[in-house]
Amino acid sequence: MLDVQNRSAEEDATGNPGAARAEEPAGLAPAPLRPYLILAGILCGLYFLYSWVQYAHFRTPSWDLGIFGQSVRAYAELRAPVVDIKGPGFHILGDHFSPVTALLAPLYWIWPSPVALLFGQAALFASGAVIVGRTAQQILGSRAAGIGLAVAYGLSWGIQEAVKSDFHEIAFAVPMLALTCRALLLGRWTAAVAWSAPLVLVKEDMGLTVSMVGVVLFLKGQKRLGAALAGFGAAAFALTVLVLIPAASRVGEYDYWSKIEKTGEGTETSFSQVIGDALTSGERWEMVIFLLAITGFLALRSPLTLIVLPTLGWRFLSQDPNHWGMHWHYSAILMPVVFLALVDGVRSVRTSPRAWLASYGKVVVPVATAVALVLAVNLPLRELLKPETYRTDTRTEQARAAVDAVPEGVSVEADVSLLAHLTADHRVYWVGTSKGATPDYLAYDLRGWSQQVSDPVQLATQLHPEARYEIVHRSEGFAVLKRM
Repeated sequence: MLDVQNRSAEEDATGNPGAARAEEPAGLAPAPLRPYLILAGILCGLYFLYSWVQYAHFRTPSWDLGIFGQSVRAYAELRAPVVDIKGPGFHILGDHFSPVTALLAPLYWIWPSPVALLFGQAALFASGAVIVGRTAQQILGSRAAGIGLAVAYGLSWGIQEAVKSDFHEIAFAVPMLALTCRALLLGRWTAAVAWSAPLVLVKEDMGLTVSMVGVVLFLKGQKRLGAALAGFGAAAFALTVLVLIPAASRVGEYDYWSKIEKTGEGTETSFSQVIGDALTSGERWEMVIFLLAITGFLALRSPLTLIVLPTLGWRFLSQDPNHWGMHWHYSAILMPVVFLALVDGVRSVRTSPRAWLASYGKVVVPVATAVALVLAVNLPLRELLKPETYRTDTRTEQARAAVDAVPEGVSVEADVSLLAHLTADHRVYWVGTSKGATPDYLAYDLRGWSQQVSDPVQLATQLHPEARYEIVHRSEGFAVLKRM
């Protein structure tokens, strides 16, 4: 390990020589911030460009950006986070407990658009590259290793799939987990607690992750601190899913228990079936293999890998196929953990008596970087290299015209493809959950997400028999109706 205490002059945070880095603990190699900030800026630009093009061309994969756009707008307007897309008057904290998204309200004041959320997410994801890369350089003593792992993290499948999936609250957890793992690697136990504890405000399941951080602290000899943090995380999880969410929910319970299907009212046979399905699922195990493969499997040498178990656990138990594989945003929070676990693994094998293992530790970082670059060829950001990605097709033009046909400030019921584009200046409902509301306008995607719509007036009558609507705008793909 490099001895930096005897250096009289070394690079400062901007990469300029001659400034002492007194803040670096003994035994850490110097690691200027500038290269990592530049890399993070590039990654942020790529993430945001992809998200913005997807948004601008109405290629949204789900209704989530509309939901988060509506909730952040409510926070920005100092209102309760009511999300009418989930149902008229629906309090979003009765669905998922993510009060951390209120931190985006100042950004929304400056940029009142769901696009602001996409930019915020891009910046949060990119910040993880700074933490992963600089920590790797400091611990391993190699700038090449630091830059390589920052690139591997930035192009990893978990991050790219999350970018493709629009905005989600877990964006906040990514840098927080990276800082938690950094603190654990550097032996900064109090800092590890300080960075991990607020994770309980990101999403309800993160309390279990906080508990696992406590377990890692316990294994590292910080038994009292680790036990306290583990207890705090477990208590926060129980409080959130058993008290806070049910208190805000219309149904008075945590609705996502239903994701774990049980027959026989939770009998042992039912639970055994759930476990059996989880352990024999090829798609679930494929996800785990890819998760470890991007670190050359050396992350398994670090206790930090334990931190991924709570997330993998509920995903294995879930009967929703969206939770099993490598798609969507669920794996983003695992990326900083496994890459910093790799750093720990490399450090641990340097003194291994097994010559082959020590030799493998010397080459695994460039191997992981090469794997990330190869996999990136088939991941979402590759679309940025294709000219057709930026072309405006007929459907996009029709969608924009439909959005423009809805006057500002009115209430509107819309399909998934239009939701996010209307939340900034309308009260928005979704076609599937608007029962009990009579919107001023209806905006339908005639090609539909679930069915083709040939007669929008008839559909309006079926959905809202209490009112009459007339078509005020129609194209081949979209129709906008006004309440008479």
